[in-house]
Amino acid sequence: MPQPTPAPGERHVFVYGTLRAGGRNDIARFAPPPRRVADAELAGTLYDLGAYPGMVLGGTTRVKGEIYAIDAQVEAALDRLEEVADDDSGEYIKRWLRVQASDGQAFDCLVYEIHPSRIEGRAVIAGGDWIAHSRR
Repeated sequence: MPQPTPAPGERHVFVYGTLRAGGRNDIARFAPPPRRVADAELAGTLYDLGAYPGMVLGGTTRVKGEIYAIDAQVEAALDRLEEVADDDSGEYIKRWLRVQASDGQAFDCLVYEIHPSRIEGRAVIAGGDWIAHSRR
C-alpha cells in the first residue's frame, strides 16, 4: 500500500514517547521550535524498551501521542535521534501515515515505528501511554 507523502514545505510528526510534551526528549527543545497542532491516537502496540518506548503499527490497541508541525531541519534531527537507516535496518523505520487528530482533523504525519527486531522479549505498555507509564 503506498504511503502518503508530505506536501512541499509541509511536515507533521506524530510523537508518542520521550518526544512528547514533558518527556525527557521533549520535541520543544528542537530548533526551529515545532508547533503542537493536536493530540491524537494511532492503532498500534507500545513496547517498553527501558529508557524509551517503541511502537509497532496496526492492531486493535491504541497509542497516545501528539502531532507537531516541523520543518525539514527538525525532521533531519529526529531521523538521527531515532537512528533511521535508508535501508530500514536502523532502530526505527520512518513511515508516513494519515493520522486523525482528537478534534477530527487529518494530517499526513511522519511516524517512527520501532524495528521489529528490537521488541523481542519486551513488555507491552498497557494503555498505550508512554508518559503515564514512565511516571509509574
